[in-house]
Amino acid sequence: MPRIGLSENAWRTAKEEVRTILRDAARIRKMIPYSELTAKVQSVRNEPHSQVLFNLLGEISEEEGRAGRGLLSVLVVHKDGDMRPGPGFFNVAKAFGADVSDIDRCWVSELDKVLRYWAVERAVEGTS
Repeated sequence: MPRIGLSENAWRTAKEEVRTILRDAARIRKMIPYSELTAKVQSVRNEPHSQVLFNLLGEISEEEGRAGRGLLSVLVVHKDGDMRPGPGFFNVAKAFGADVSDIDRCWVSELDKVLRYWAVERAVEGTS
């Protein structure tokens, strides 16, 4: 994914910061609006509808999906209106073989996968 003017180090730092925020949200079963996510990110300045954010979310979901943890950006939703992920999420889901003909079913299915993974992960962390 294009880094849009960020150095490799800045991109890597921002990506790990966003990934941590999303994993923390998943562990407590919380959706997070784009605006709330961008407000929490300190390593780079971005806006809720910035291409930098969209590319970060896409790359994170691709990596998490390949690792078998589900498309983590499923947690990032519109604050108002449909209150679900934007079209970029569904593009990544389709690339991973999801049926996106019913986007609500696709969304709920992926959300369930991510939340189940992080519920187990949280339980494992609590026993160590």
